[in-house]
Amino acid sequence: MKRKSIRRFSMIQLFGGYENFLLPKKNIKRKLLARIRSAQEDTIDCCHDFVVPKPSWRNFSFDELAIATDYFAPDNLIGKGGHAEVYKGHLQDGQVVAVKKITKKEKNDEDRVGDFLSELGIIAHINNTNAAKLIGFSVDGGLHLVLQYLHHGSLASVLHGGEECLEWNIRYKVAVGVAEGLCYLHYDCQRRIIHRDITASNILLTEDYEPQISDFGLAKWLPEKWVHHVVSPIEGTFGYMAPEYFMHGLVHEKTDVFAFGVLVLELITGRRAVDSSRQSLVMWAKPMLEQNNVKELVDPRLGDAYDVVEMKRAMFTASTCIHHLPNMRPNMKRAVQLLKGENVPIDMKQKSMEGRALMLDACDLEDYSSTTYLKDLNRHMQLVME
Repeated sequence: MKRKSIRRFSMIQLFGGYENFLLPKKNIKRKLLARIRSAQEDTIDCCHDFVVPKPSWRNFSFDELAIATDYFAPDNLIGKGGHAEVYKGHLQDGQVVAVKKITKKEKNDEDRVGDFLSELGIIAHINNTNAAKLIGFSVDGGLHLVLQYLHHGSLASVLHGGEECLEWNIRYKVAVGVAEGLCYLHYDCQRRIIHRDITASNILLTEDYEPQISDFGLAKWLPEKWVHHVVSPIEGTFGYMAPEYFMHGLVHEKTDVFAFGVLVLELITGRRAVDSSRQSLVMWAKPMLEQNNVKELVDPRLGDAYDVVEMKRAMFTASTCIHHLPNMRPNMKRAVQLLKGENVPIDMKQKSMEGRALMLDACDLEDYSSTTYLKDLNRHMQLVME
């Protein structure tokens, strides 16, 4: 299966101004690029035998995006990561957009194009209220994605960068919405999608604070009969990566579950996944979660302004999602139930003990203790920070 999954590319030239695009040799994938370029066909073929409705994407020129962003002026920069920069822009029709400029400076042109096409192919399958909306793209003078602009920006900017404290009812709404969005990607999408980079920066908020999962640059297909992918190099955001991922390169649904647990902890505590002193939120919060210490864990800015039942649900959900053993974590369907208080176990401790008896998957994690996890986490952090 692994041999069949390897993508074979050949070189052709597309569009003036950008050369050496990689195209799959298979005709069906040639059609994919041709239809993305023209945006005129009724359907778009993506990956093997799947046919999905054509997205209404616009094919922008570089000049259009340059004018919209005031030539990518620093004042319009609203987000920046290791692989892309995001600029606020105003189209000529008055529409406000977010222009994602693919950089990935450590990768060559061929790899950047391959990642760009992969992201487009994944987005083509997504149609959910809790996922970001793509408006168009550009391959003229570079690789760009044009997305719907959301006034509140990212969860990270609102939760950690704003002067006002984000109310608990909004935080809880965000947690449930992200859980439902991940549940869609894992179970209800035409192809199983593992996001691989669920972070507060990659969750956008609509005007009424409905969360939208964004940035599918690291997302992976997971074929129906596959248990996991093994990837290299390991990419992602430190503080959100599950131990089996950053130590072994294993990617599966539980990779996203772990990251979601960290995100819920951020919403509960108001702390970043990794603070300025390089302390992991997971390791800081674990003792308080085990002791069910609500007062010490909850964001002090909230005071007592939160629903105690919702808070305990969120705490229990986070504690199960960040377990260092993947088979001990719930799937996203279960995570949604836990957050909503549906079929929640009465004796949580007993359920936890029963869960420990489950057979673990074959990834050499049978003796993986919390102490070992802490050591590996610290070692990984040192490698990242060097």
